[in-house]
Amino acid sequence: MARVLILFAHPGQRHSRLNVRMAQEARRLDGVTFVDLYADYPRFNIDIDAEQARLVAHDVIIFQFPIYWYSVPALLKEWQDLVLEYGFAYGQSGSKLAGKLFLPVVTTGGAQDAYREEGSNHFRLRTLLSPLEQTASLCGMRFLPPFALFSAHDSAADGRGDLHIAAYLRLLSALRDETLDLDAVLRLELLDDDLPLIGTSHASTFSDTPPSPIGITARISE
Repeated sequence: MARVLILFAHPGQRHSRLNVRMAQEARRLDGVTFVDLYADYPRFNIDIDAEQARLVAHDVIIFQFPIYWYSVPALLKEWQDLVLEYGFAYGQSGSKLAGKLFLPVVTTGGAQDAYREEGSNHFRLRTLLSPLEQTASLCGMRFLPPFALFSAHDSAADGRGDLHIAAYLRLLSALRDETLDLDAVLRLELLDDDLPLIGTSHASTFSDTPPSPIGITARISE
């Protein structure tokens, strides 16, 4: 089994419509380490040594956060600036994270149509998250397509919230159990929960054990 670490960063949890529910369910999952960064570091006094040790001890690193001004919340940016040091995460002798999987799990207030070149935000979500993708690359990690939910504020009313949480738990379980079809996933722009299953007996996974299909769906963002 792979060791999965979720770093949850949400500065406005009392206003959350979905992210907090996702976090509550994820932290109950066996084999997953869940960290609420804003609870641990309300004054931004990040324990660099502890955070680095936590990264080394896990195989899959997940950033879970709502999109704030087209980027990560402030504490998560501070965490990156301090924890991903030269000589640890990159640079000479900085290979402590090499080979690990990195996955952003994000929600947006805006609709998917807004995240297009011709939309009101002028960029695709994957493009806006490219700093995280390049950070993962520099650190020698394998970047997985973001698991995203658009229009999160409406997800409870239209029923998408429960479906998304269920898909998130299946995704986490597949990462933990090393049954995710990485070859299929890496060909996608985004992951979500709208379309058919991925995963086949010929899938490429963490180990040599053939995976079983999982109930997480994947879609190329239009």
